[in-house]
Amino acid sequence: MPSPQLQTIIQMLKSVPARDDVPIAEIRAGFEQLATFFPTAADVKCERVDVDGIPAEWVAAPGASGDHAVLWLHGGGYVLGSLNTHRDLAARVSRATGARTLLIDYRLAPEHIFPAAVEDATKAYRWLLAQGIDPQRIVIAGDSAGGGLTVATLVSLRDAGDPLPAAAVCVSPWTDLEGTGESMATKADVDPMVQKEPLLKMAKVYAGEADLRHPLVSPIYADLSGLPPMLIHVGTAETLLDDSTRLAQRAQAAGVEVTLEPWEEMIHVWHIFAAMLPEGQQAIDGIGRWVRGRIGSPAVSAGVAAV
Repeated sequence: MPSPQLQTIIQMLKSVPARDDVPIAEIRAGFEQLATFFPTAADVKCERVDVDGIPAEWVAAPGASGDHAVLWLHGGGYVLGSLNTHRDLAARVSRATGARTLLIDYRLAPEHIFPAAVEDATKAYRWLLAQGIDPQRIVIAGDSAGGGLTVATLVSLRDAGDPLPAAAVCVSPWTDLEGTGESMATKADVDPMVQKEPLLKMAKVYAGEADLRHPLVSPIYADLSGLPPMLIHVGTAETLLDDSTRLAQRAQAAGVEVTLEPWEEMIHVWHIFAAMLPEGQQAIDGIGRWVRGRIGSPAVSAGVAAV
């Protein structure tokens, strides 16, 4: 049975009035404000870095290995999100995986439409290689749009002939920007965060003139052969549930080693609420165990979970 904290979070999310006329700048500001409720633990080291022109930050829990890295691609529908909104999640991922997390401020739409985000993500991965980090000690990971971007980045790197990372993690990934999954309708009444019409608006803003079925826009349509092992987390209360299940099916059919973990009654990217939601931290801890098994990063002390 889900923790009582889940219902508190759901009610909080449902209390936000639904409006169709909110400017993107205002939505971004609201997301940034939400992040202030989840400050990064005091023992985590955050170091700003320029990744070939991309603003970025190394986020490292005490004891995290400098020889291992998780490249985290944040969510936000390709129009929202920043270092600030995902720093706490990146810190928890670093603590759980025993690796430093590289969080990047990839370019957002509508100022920068597709393929800007893919270009920045692939550039960041190549920057990690240029720092001398072995690709077999790197994981590319992301949540929501960042989860879909994770897959698109892997496909782009594979097609370019780059050495691929050891593994990938997709948390509630958005992989079908047309919103054709059945769960978009069947889960609409229980999902407090993601609904089809607003999602399609963000998809069109991001894609611009590109076909929504372009394999790097909606990686559900990509050739997934040759990709590294993949862990997929998704909540069963998500309208994007089918984006994960279909991704897993297509990846498995292409010969990819896939671990699909549906979490009962969990909502979209419940991990980001880990400071107050036990299941969020449990899921992050599970990611940590899975990642350490792929890249050999050390287990680190649990330390301080929050300030």
